[in-house]
Amino acid sequence: MHSSVSLKVSNLWVERSERYLCKDMSFFLSSGDIAKINGENGAGKSSLLKILVGILRPLEGNIHYNNEDVSVYRDLLQKDLLYIGHDSGVKSVFTVAENLRWYFPDANDDEISLALDAVSLSGYEETPSNQLSAGQKRRISLARLWLTEKPLWVLDEPFTALDIKGVASLEKHMKEHVEKNGMIILTTHQDIDPSLNLKEINLSL
Repeated sequence: MHSSVSLKVSNLWVERSERYLCKDMSFFLSSGDIAKINGENGAGKSSLLKILVGILRPLEGNIHYNNEDVSVYRDLLQKDLLYIGHDSGVKSVFTVAENLRWYFPDANDDEISLALDAVSLSGYEETPSNQLSAGQKRRISLARLWLTEKPLWVLDEPFTALDIKGVASLEKHMKEHVEKNGMIILTTHQDIDPSLNLKEINLSL
């Protein structure tokens, strides 16, 4: 069970290429929440996620994680965060298992095998990552969700590389995560199991 966490976004203004992505956006999330960022293609959903995790800065507004301003105390957010963006973050010189051990050096063989099985990569442990497709590399990144102890997950299109079995597996794991006081913020174009009780955040002017 994770300690309780909260994320408060206040009066956020985001600009990209001289175009506003959002004006005066505010929302509050806490442990047990799964929030989905909605918006048309090109609306800036990925940019908003990068702002929430501290990669980009907003034009105006504040983001507080556990009541602390992340622009000042970014390390408090980072220690609790697992962010999976469009870039898979997979190191081509490593095998599949070595990529996971890079992030989780204390993980044992059984834990890594279970994580890879959850994303339909069972048996690929010793395969060089440079031999895999883009979709398979994406699934290596998603396997980290079965190894992490971080309470806050920020996921950009996590279902893209998954088949029906993989989608069901990830939805089940997400539900288990928030039941343990975790929090998830995501973008997706796919329909999601309604039992996840998504909070909808609309990125529109």
